[in-house]
Amino acid sequence: MRPNDESIIDDMSEQQSDIDATALADVGSFKERFIKQLETEIIGQKELLEDVLAAFFAEGHVLLTGAPGLGKTKLARVFAKSLDLKFERAQFTPDMTPSDLLGSTILQESSNGRFFEFQPGVIFANVLLADEINRTPPKTQAALLEAMQERQVTIGGKRRPIEPPFFVIATRNPIEQEGTYPLPEAQLDRFIFSLNVDYPKMTDEVEMALRQTSAPSEPLEFVASREQVAKYLSFVKQIHIPRRVAEYAVAIVRKTRPQAKNSSESTQQYVEWGASPRASIAILSVSKSYAAFDGRPTVAYEDVERAAIPVLRSRVKLNYLAQADGVTVDFIARQVLREVRAELKDKCN
Repeated sequence: MRPNDESIIDDMSEQQSDIDATALADVGSFKERFIKQLETEIIGQKELLEDVLAAFFAEGHVLLTGAPGLGKTKLARVFAKSLDLKFERAQFTPDMTPSDLLGSTILQESSNGRFFEFQPGVIFANVLLADEINRTPPKTQAALLEAMQERQVTIGGKRRPIEPPFFVIATRNPIEQEGTYPLPEAQLDRFIFSLNVDYPKMTDEVEMALRQTSAPSEPLEFVASREQVAKYLSFVKQIHIPRRVAEYAVAIVRKTRPQAKNSSESTQQYVEWGASPRASIAILSVSKSYAAFDGRPTVAYEDVERAAIPVLRSRVKLNYLAQADGVTVDFIARQVLREVRAELKDKCN
């Protein structure tokens, strides 16, 4: 849902930003070139690609949920290659240990004697694909927590930083549930976005089949260097968030809590736990990316509404009645958005 009523658009004269128009144009141009290149490999998923890129610029991580064969692994690989970033893949399995992910210290021998040498794991990458993250035990899942939040790992009592940028793209298969380990709430909260990967349209699927059975395509080129990516990240941080837009984002999050006085009827009926303040921060962080993509120095209500559902999807816990009635978090989030937007309109009138 995007606002189309001028009465709820912030007074632009009140909004200031130090970022110049040329820098914003560079970010928008980069986004168009980047998405265009990824669409040569990932067909019919433009909105998904934009959402993943927005999460990257918000310095968050992404959880992709979808059936096998929809291109989740390819998306992560192409994403890293197009930005000249180091890519690693961790195939999560029931027998995977934390040391497989983080690395370990090994005793080595040389002419000078014995010494300990650290062998880094796959987590020391710029883009890490955590494939089928729900197939590994909680102990290994938890090994990701410090890295995702602090951009470092602690091994043998020694902290080892992970070179920025660090972006985790985790995948989850919703079909098979046997032998899986549901992600704990603390783990889910580390993902700024929870995105669903749907089946492609008929025309897109035909195009995919033709490309995969034809001659190899041209190799991917770098859309931007690491230095340029770092510059774009600094530009996005400078995007201004008006106070009224921040209040709008917080109002959305607060309405997901059944304990709140003004929570919606559907929230009180179906939600066990609402989203925490971290959800408000996540919504506004990603909203900055969307504003930058559109060449705007200021976050608008429409950016907040676009970010809200994928942010709330992994942060609102439904009760047993919601499961029985087939109610999803997406349904609750849309209800909340409608109510908060209506309240904002009434306030502006």
